[in-house]
Amino acid sequence: MDSVEKTVVEICNDSIEPTVPIFTEKLRIDDKNLLKIEVPRSLFVHKTSNGYFTRQGSSKREMSTDQLARILQSRSQARIIAFNEQFVPNTHKETLREPLYQRFITEDAAEDDIEDLLLKRSLLVKEGRETCASVAGVLMCHDTPDDYLYNSFIQAVYYSGKEKDANYQIDAKDFRGPLDQQIVDAFKFVQKHNEVSARKEIGRIDQPQYSMRAVFEAIVNAVVHRDYSKHGSKIRLFMFADRLELYSPGALANTVTIDKLRYSQATRNELLARLLSEITLDDDVGKQVKRRHFLEGRGEGVGIILNESEVLSGRTPIYELFNEELCLTIFAAKSLQ
Repeated sequence: MDSVEKTVVEICNDSIEPTVPIFTEKLRIDDKNLLKIEVPRSLFVHKTSNGYFTRQGSSKREMSTDQLARILQSRSQARIIAFNEQFVPNTHKETLREPLYQRFITEDAAEDDIEDLLLKRSLLVKEGRETCASVAGVLMCHDTPDDYLYNSFIQAVYYSGKEKDANYQIDAKDFRGPLDQQIVDAFKFVQKHNEVSARKEIGRIDQPQYSMRAVFEAIVNAVVHRDYSKHGSKIRLFMFADRLELYSPGALANTVTIDKLRYSQATRNELLARLLSEITLDDDVGKQVKRRHFLEGRGEGVGIILNESEVLSGRTPIYELFNEELCLTIFAAKSLQ
């Protein structure tokens, strides 16, 4: 039975994309050994090495193009339905932590009204007869969203050299809290390693490597615009001696191109954008980034990133697409010394 269970688990992990999470239980009934396998309903459309299949009676058949298109649309992977408003399997109202969801509903709301208010804010959604947490609800109102949405965290690494080399790795952290906390934690990680040079003329002149306002905008943009349906990758932030690189999973939304980023206002995750625009920054971060909320003026972020970074370093940051992953490179200012 152990061998059979191991085989089934390996098939679900290694032969199906995305990975299928299952629950197994070994049973003994009427002198027979049985392996019970529970397959929860998924957010995704799963593919075997031979393609997409559907069950018909006791047989399986490869899906037609029309069938595949319909199911992709129903699971929002065709981008017809906003992914951040979809339900997350195996969640319920209690998945959302009260101190976190209270930020988005009326403070004096009666206990009986809370569920309705969470449904109106799309933090909860109806799935048949069940009430489940939405993707945005888990991302904003759960202590560790990665428990339900794989790789929904920010990985940050600092190297003292100019290449990814473990011998020069100075610091590394994974930030797994609610999205607003991930943004602040990643911001403070860069701030910690943002070296400041100084020069004395008439008065002391200090120059950091990076504009922290630009860094904040970059991290917020990466979080708001990443494709959370792509479970195979996470937001990755790398700091080197001469540059900062920020990778966000997902191609550009809608008809946006690299050339149009400065002027674009397209948002992949509108619900997440609205929720972040309601959360007030603490005074320390707010003063540095010159705003009250995590998200304010739409369409201004890229301009701030490009302009402030170029003034500081003399080089314009670069946006690039690599296999449906957007990479932003911000160059470090040279030392005044």
